[in-house]
Amino acid sequence: MGTDTDPRAQLRAAGLRVTAPRIAVLGAVAANPHSDADAVTAEVRAQLGSVSTQAVYDVLKACVNAGLLRRIEPAGSPARFEARTGDNHHHLVCRDCGRVVDVDCVVGNAPCLEPSQSHGFEVDEAEVVFWGRCDRCRGAQAPDQQLDHQ
Repeated sequence: MGTDTDPRAQLRAAGLRVTAPRIAVLGAVAANPHSDADAVTAEVRAQLGSVSTQAVYDVLKACVNAGLLRRIEPAGSPARFEARTGDNHHHLVCRDCGRVVDVDCVVGNAPCLEPSQSHGFEVDEAEVVFWGRCDRCRGAQAPDQQLDHQ
């Protein structure tokens, strides 16, 4: 995980050309972690004006492949993107609203978990998704419904 937060420097270090769409995409994802491609596209368009959806998808793919962004795909939701890469952190996902938050690796060294059998794989990453209900969604639930779930 790089410590440089300047998108231009990040792109150069990754061997990618520095372009306005790439700078805008990196900025949008850094400002709004766990955004889906539609949200990133809307933010980039707000910054740059006209930019095609395909151009944003191409930038996201190039940045994921270069290790500048991480793509996560919680079940039942579109792919989401974040600028926090290389540290093998995990995620909490709200079953109701889809909110995603980061959870640091809690035990041991990366990859945090080891499978009971490797089946010949060399494991270099573990992806854990914790599912539940966030505080906002639990707070929105009627008091009588809360008693039913306790």
